[in-house]
Amino acid sequence: MNRKGKTPRFKRQRRLLTELPGMGKAGALERRPYPPGQHGLQRRKYSEFALQLEEKQKLRFHYGLREEQFRRLINKAKKSQATNWVEALVNLLEKRLDNVVFRLGFAPSIPAARQLVSHGKVLVNGKKVNIGSQVIRVGDKIRLKAEAYENQVYLQAKQGPRLPLPSHLNKEDVAGKEEGRLSDEPNLESVPFAFEPGLVIGYYSMRG
Repeated sequence: MNRKGKTPRFKRQRRLLTELPGMGKAGALERRPYPPGQHGLQRRKYSEFALQLEEKQKLRFHYGLREEQFRRLINKAKKSQATNWVEALVNLLEKRLDNVVFRLGFAPSIPAARQLVSHGKVLVNGKKVNIGSQVIRVGDKIRLKAEAYENQVYLQAKQGPRLPLPSHLNKEDVAGKEEGRLSDEPNLESVPFAFEPGLVIGYYSMRG
């Protein structure tokens, strides 16, 4: 563990055997494609609970949420009109401003995108927004403040995009600066790694 008592991001991804792009730098599984620890190379035995837990942790860690934040979004998704609340959950997660800034390639990770937002460097429809959890609506336009396009966070992301632009987002050049727009509703296919929605449903159906 690091000095702050948090599990390092590579170790978390190795434990889940899944690269989670939102956590930042690629390569978590390249050199050690097995779980951490002295027994990492041994064949793991999974209970149904363990499978369900790991599947929901993939979503929670990728989007960088605490458990209580994640549960609040789940409760909101369950109250929606969607037939599949996990799809409604993904829709909410993908439309969070910090995630949209990341998926547009304005930042190399969701934490870095969240920092841009909290520092007042992100504009939504021309107005400064400093709340990373704000949910963007279809048609909203997202860009950075002029000076932020010279920020190392933006330049690093532009030089080495972590992910391709998803189909629900558009990006264009406006007055020499990149501007993004949410053009459609995200769905389950918008999640940039493999996961099993049924296991997430199973985990929370047993726990309220």
